[in-house]
Amino acid sequence: MKTHRTPTAKNPGTAATGATAAGTGAAHTPGARAPRAVRAVRAPGGLSLRLDVRAFTVVVLLTLAALAAGVVLIGTGDFPIDASDVLKTLAGQGDAGQEFIIRELRLPRVLVGLLVGACLGLGGALFQSVARNPLGSPDVLGLSQGSTAGALVVIVLLSGNATAVTLGALVGGLATGLAIYLLAWKQGVHGYRLVLVGIGVNAVATAVNGYLLTKADFVDAARAVNWLTGSLNGRDWDQVWPLLALCAVLLPLVLGNARGLRMLEMGDDVSYALGVRVERVRLLLMGSAVLLTAAATAAAGPVAFVALTAPQLARRLTRSPGPNLVPSLCMGAALLVTADWAAQRAFGADQLPVGVVTGVLGGVYLLWLLVTERRKGRI
Repeated sequence: MKTHRTPTAKNPGTAATGATAAGTGAAHTPGARAPRAVRAVRAPGGLSLRLDVRAFTVVVLLTLAALAAGVVLIGTGDFPIDASDVLKTLAGQGDAGQEFIIRELRLPRVLVGLLVGACLGLGGALFQSVARNPLGSPDVLGLSQGSTAGALVVIVLLSGNATAVTLGALVGGLATGLAIYLLAWKQGVHGYRLVLVGIGVNAVATAVNGYLLTKADFVDAARAVNWLTGSLNGRDWDQVWPLLALCAVLLPLVLGNARGLRMLEMGDDVSYALGVRVERVRLLLMGSAVLLTAAATAAAGPVAFVALTAPQLARRLTRSPGPNLVPSLCMGAALLVTADWAAQRAFGADQLPVGVVTGVLGGVYLLWLLVTERRKGRI
């Protein structure tokens, strides 16, 4: 395999998806930003790709950070375990007690946290790219509230078990996503209309959830409130495998349509001119984002603001204007496991649900984002 380095200027019309950049070289002009370091990698058989060095580095560092936070989280609890012992046990060299604590009790929780964060980060990046709006996340568009409504219907009206609650959350999220798409459709779905319709659906779903809580008895209300906070407590292998299977199916599908998503960010007219089947790509990617968000909510409850903040933080790290799908995925995973560690350790003896920590941090970030967008004249 041969590689050579080519400089590429940062261009708003091009975008980096994951660790790749689809830009073209541009001359360096006075006052312009320094060219981005891009490697053209050529493999046998005529295959080649352009590798954005900074984006690739960010992906590697975020992956390592997420895994390191997961190891620390596995060792955290009433029976603390050193990181070295955690690694030995995961490699099959621990004693029987550590094997049980790590493999049966703590590892599934951490894996669910990583997968839920990855799903939310990727789903948020898809929605923000399709809407071409940094506020176009599942939290704002009402998908999380729709999944919550489905779960509350099962808890309050049907007194269903944990499996039924998970199924109800999935159905609620999918129904909400379909309603948003149909209501926003008018000779296509455009970002501004999508966000406005989503905000309206979010308000309706929030009202429905409030009504359902008033109709619940004490036991069901306590159970519903516990689910509503968003938590990884008690998660086991039953939540890991469905999430892992969903990611294995949707991730290649999403990345395979990444070029179409990059074109969509330049507008429908340009996308049509470049041969992109706009509505087909948009519907496919929105459906994938809805499934990712609904599955994450079904597994851990409505964990707030990860889908909003992860894509924006990833974009600021990569300094790439594109959808940043893989960096957003890695950022979401790192954010959620780090927030879960903080929820367990940062408040003394009081252990908080992870949704409380992400809600506080995400609310502060949302205020900062709104102020920044207003200063730029975008809102």
